[in-house]
Amino acid sequence: MCGIVGISGGSLDRLAAASNLLAHRGPDDFGVFVDRDAGVGLGQRRLSIIDVSPLGHQPMMGADGAVVLVFNGEIYNYRELRAELLAKGFSFRGHSDTEVLLNLYLAEGDAMLARLNGIFAFALWDGRKESLFVARDAMGVKPLYYAALDGCFAFASEIKALLHLVPQARELDAAALHRYLSFLWCPGEGTPLKSVRKLAPGEAMWVRSGRIERQWAWYQLPIFRGVTAQLDEAAALQGTLAHVRQAVHRQMVADVPVGAFLSGGLDSSSVVTFARELNPDIHCFTIEATGDQEEGATDDLPYARKVAQHLGVSLDVVQIDVNRMAGDLERMVAQLDEPLADPAPLNVLYISELARSRGMKVLLSGTGGDDLFTGYRRHRAVQAERYWDWLPVGVRSALAQMSGRLDQRRALSRRIGKLFDGAAMKGDARTVNYFRWSREADLMALYTPEFRRSVGAELAMAPMMDFLQPLPENVTPLDRMLALEQRFFLADHNLIYTDKMSMAAGVEVRVPFLDLDLVEFAARIPVGLKQRGAEGKWILKKAMEPYLPHDVIYRPKSGFGAPLRHWMRHNLRELIGDLLSVDSLKRRGFFEPAAVQRLIAANNVGKLDASYTLLSLLCIEIWCRTYLDQPV
Repeated sequence: MCGIVGISGGSLDRLAAASNLLAHRGPDDFGVFVDRDAGVGLGQRRLSIIDVSPLGHQPMMGADGAVVLVFNGEIYNYRELRAELLAKGFSFRGHSDTEVLLNLYLAEGDAMLARLNGIFAFALWDGRKESLFVARDAMGVKPLYYAALDGCFAFASEIKALLHLVPQARELDAAALHRYLSFLWCPGEGTPLKSVRKLAPGEAMWVRSGRIERQWAWYQLPIFRGVTAQLDEAAALQGTLAHVRQAVHRQMVADVPVGAFLSGGLDSSSVVTFARELNPDIHCFTIEATGDQEEGATDDLPYARKVAQHLGVSLDVVQIDVNRMAGDLERMVAQLDEPLADPAPLNVLYISELARSRGMKVLLSGTGGDDLFTGYRRHRAVQAERYWDWLPVGVRSALAQMSGRLDQRRALSRRIGKLFDGAAMKGDARTVNYFRWSREADLMALYTPEFRRSVGAELAMAPMMDFLQPLPENVTPLDRMLALEQRFFLADHNLIYTDKMSMAAGVEVRVPFLDLDLVEFAARIPVGLKQRGAEGKWILKKAMEPYLPHDVIYRPKSGFGAPLRHWMRHNLRELIGDLLSVDSLKRRGFFEPAAVQRLIAANNVGKLDASYTLLSLLCIEIWCRTYLDQPV
């Protein structure tokens, strides 16, 4: 619901200006707290959603002024917590969840984190301890970046504001850029800047005098706590229905209108189904894409209209020309703060802008359904491994080589190549490889010797491999993959772009599928009830059969089909000619100009499919021009 910034142990003079760089996140209110004696400052831009009165103003102080809070997000169980605190003798001036969070800390200290069901990033200055308490929600729905260097600690909801507080934190992280190129996003805590980190999901820290004193994980995914699949089909079916309904109802708490995304896919349709139970007049939004389409893309609009008619809800359609979207690429990278090479964030932006123009500050999203219940092609692929995994390594290597030579201009050929790309790998390495877009060796061939040395010897997949290492060997490959989805693909990609692009329009997006009770429940469902053969989300589909049309539930899986391959040869050709010209590449010093030009030429004639690699190169150069080359 907001944007937050803060600093400890550094200059306080830039705090207000840094806060103003987040005005799009919080256009309704503004506040700054400064304690010059302690060298601490907090700033906040507010998007008023719960208790829109001045009593919800931030930074918010406790009764004695010793504790000060800035908070971004929503606490969905704040009413229950408020009732408990009232019974314990705490008093409240207003009705905001911010005040509940503040009083809960006064009652329980940092142990209060385990009591929260919500999406949040917050910082709390405790003058009694002369320390700063910083935390992020369990699934990483709300972002928080920080930098700790030279006795100065600073944080912000977005990198652009953080850099205004600590302009000295502009040293490039080549290893992180290598991960962006490998996956199209950066798994783990890294960002393009060495000194700027992402606070991990479910992580918190104490900071004193500009230095991190303690940093710990207050939440772990159920699979790391030994939670195992134990439900039979009947219990899984009944529980899925009950938990999805509860999550949606819980996340509709607001003092402003709440709308919803409605793509016509199972996840968003399920969310709208249960949202409608509390608000029959809920307003929904979708996209109509015109212009050139990607091969194999499915038109969502007829499904979205069918669901809206079936449920009797209104549906607003934003029309976009996918060819014009290419012109918004630079705007997208600047807003994301990171060079995520995916056009899908623009969909979130366009829908959020339309929703805001209709008076909506909150939208419900179906994000997370695939990451809990399966649904991506890689989930089918990892389940299919048992049919060929018995083959000798040499045969599997040959399969990988042969599939890589298929005509990359065809979608089916690209998918077969992806399926067998890591066939010769073993265990977690093969599981992680499904997330990759570019091979290590192919990328190294693009780098200059200097950049290659800066990247170093650490493999791009190291953060994901390290994450899986504590899991017992008997945890299934699909469960391991779902753990990766929940920790990395969600937190470091989907949730980042959803937050940044919606908040650019002053809209908060909520994700009921990531309600903690639902996350915990889904971990107890056997993988065979999630992915049954080629059918992903099987248990969710069965649960929704009484509520949605059969052809909506069992429609083909569809992602956003931006015609990227067409863009590279047409719409983005001029931008490529500028940003990836020989002179531009030489000035930047990351990539070998001759190697990049060969890649462009091979992609143009269809010799190979390098569209996403080229998009990554474009996004990195746009990001560098925006965040490195601009004056402080």
